[in-house]
Amino acid sequence: MTTLTYPEVPVGALLAGSARRFGDRTAIHFAGRELSFTALYERACAFANALGGAGIGRGDVVAVHLPNCPQYAIAYYGILLSGATFSPTNPLLPPPDLAAQLTDCGAVAAVTWGPAAPALAAVRDRTAIRLVLVTDREQALDPAHRTAVDGMADFEAFHADAPTGAPAVEIDVHRDLAHLAYTGGTTGRSKGVQLPHRNVVVNTLQYACWGTGSVPALDDAGGVVLDQVGSPEEYPTRLGAGVAVNLTPWFHAMGTVGALNVPTLTGSTTVLHERFDPAAYLADAERFAVTGMGGAPPIFAALLRHPDLATRDLSSVRTLTSGAAPLPVEMIQGLQRRFGEDVVVAEGYGLTEVTMGATIGPAARSAVRKVGTVGLPVYDTEVRVVDPAGEDLAPLPAGEPGEVVIRGPQVMVGYKDRPEENAATLVDGWLRTGDIGVLDEDGYLAIVDRKKDMLIYKGYNVYPRDLEELLHAQPGVAGAAVVGRPDPEVGELPVAFVVAPGADADALREAVNAQVTPYKRLRELHLVDAIPVSAAGKVLKRELRERLRTDTIG
Repeated sequence: MTTLTYPEVPVGALLAGSARRFGDRTAIHFAGRELSFTALYERACAFANALGGAGIGRGDVVAVHLPNCPQYAIAYYGILLSGATFSPTNPLLPPPDLAAQLTDCGAVAAVTWGPAAPALAAVRDRTAIRLVLVTDREQALDPAHRTAVDGMADFEAFHADAPTGAPAVEIDVHRDLAHLAYTGGTTGRSKGVQLPHRNVVVNTLQYACWGTGSVPALDDAGGVVLDQVGSPEEYPTRLGAGVAVNLTPWFHAMGTVGALNVPTLTGSTTVLHERFDPAAYLADAERFAVTGMGGAPPIFAALLRHPDLATRDLSSVRTLTSGAAPLPVEMIQGLQRRFGEDVVVAEGYGLTEVTMGATIGPAARSAVRKVGTVGLPVYDTEVRVVDPAGEDLAPLPAGEPGEVVIRGPQVMVGYKDRPEENAATLVDGWLRTGDIGVLDEDGYLAIVDRKKDMLIYKGYNVYPRDLEELLHAQPGVAGAAVVGRPDPEVGELPVAFVVAPGADADALREAVNAQVTPYKRLRELHLVDAIPVSAAGKVLKRELRERLRTDTIG
C-alpha cells in the first residue's frame, strides 16, 4: 500500500478520537503525575473555550514558550481546538531572537514557563501580545498550584472553570493554519513555515499508519481512529499498548508531530523526562516496559556507553527510531547486537517545510531495511534526487548524488511573507530541500550532506551565519567563518576561525556564547591571519574543514 485516504478533519479530531477510544489510559506521565486521554481532551477543550472567552480564536496566533510538560499538550490541542494557530517557541531563545519570532508570527497571546518568563516580559512591548499565561514545574505536578508573575495570568486558573466540551468552531482544514513554525536563524532570517490543519493531520497519519500497519477512519462523532490491519507478527506493538520515554522537544517539528501527535493518535503512553540522564532513562524504560525508544543519535550514543544498558530488562522494546541527524552504521550495529535482530531500527528524514517528515525505514518486521539509509518515502510522497544547479527537476540516475526534492500533501503552503524564497523553494509542486542525497534502485534514500553550511549538534540545527554575525559584531573582528568539527557522539561541534589582531580568543568566544542558546555555543575559536576565499570572495569552508581534519589550524 502506497496511499491512504485522509479524513477532512482538523487536528483536534486526532485527540478527540483517541479520548473516546482510549479513555482512562495514561496519555502523559510526568514525574509521577498522570494525565489520561480523557483528561487531556477535557483540559484542552477547557483551554480552547477559555481562549474563545478571551476573544482569541480563528486567525489568531498563540505562541507556546514552554519545555515539555503536561501543560504543553493541553495548550497545543486547546489552541487548535479554538481555531487559533499554534506557534512553537524555544524557551531558551535569547530575548532578541524571541522578539523577532514573536513579532514576525504576530502572536496575540503566549503561554510561557516561569524561568523563561523574564525573557518574554523584556520583549513584550515589541510584540502584539495582549495575553500572557504563565506556568511552571510545580503546576506541572499539581494543577492546583498557582503561579504569580506581574502582568501575566496563571495558566491553570485561566481555564480551570471553563466548559470541557469542544467549542463549535468552523475550521477550513486546507486554509486555516494549525502551525506557524520557525526555521533556525536570528533576527530577520528565521522563516515562518505555514502549515494548515490538513498538513498536520496528513503527516501524523502518514507516520502513525506506517509504524503500526493501520488505516485511518472516523468514529461516530467525527474523531480520527485507526484500524490496525497489520498482523501482530509484523507489527507487535498494538494500538493502545505503546509506551515510550520522550526527550524530543515538542517545540521542534519532530517533537510536535512524531512525539506528540503520533503517540496521541496511536493510544501510546508518553513518559516525559525533563533532561537526558542515561541511567534514569534506562530505569524508566524498564519500569514502564517501553515498547519503543527514539531520539537523535547522541541519545543512542550515550545509551550504548552506559553500563545499565546491559543489565536493565528491556525485553519489551520492539522499535528503535532515530531522526534529526544520520545514525552512524556502527551505532546501528551496536543497537542491533543489544536488542536483537527482531527489533526494528528505523531512521527517518524530514524538515519543518514538510510538516515533519518525508521518509522512514520500513516498520514491518519482515521488510527489507538498508543500514545507512533514511528509508522510503511515506504514503503519497514522492522523493527525487536532481541536479542542484538544474531548473527542470529531472531525476538523476539511481546512485548519483544530487539535491533532494519532495512532493506530497505534507509540503508547506509556503513561508510567511517570503515571496522570493517561496518562488525559489517551491517549484512545480516540489520542495527544494537544499540537502544532498542518493536514491538507490529500490527507492531508499541516503542523505549525503545536510543543507550547505548547516551543522547538526545533538539533533539541533546550528546555522554558522548566526554565529558569524555575532562574531563580526565584536570589536576588532575583521573576518569570521564557522564550520563543524565532526564528533561521533554529538554530530558536529561549532568551530570559529576569526581574524582579530590582538584579540583574546577565550574572551571573544565567551562574548558570543553569552548571546546564544547552549547548543549553538562555539566549542573552539581559532585566531588566524586571514579567512580563505575564492576569486569571487566566497569563503572556502571546505578548506577550513580540511584544516580541522588535519589539525593544521594556522
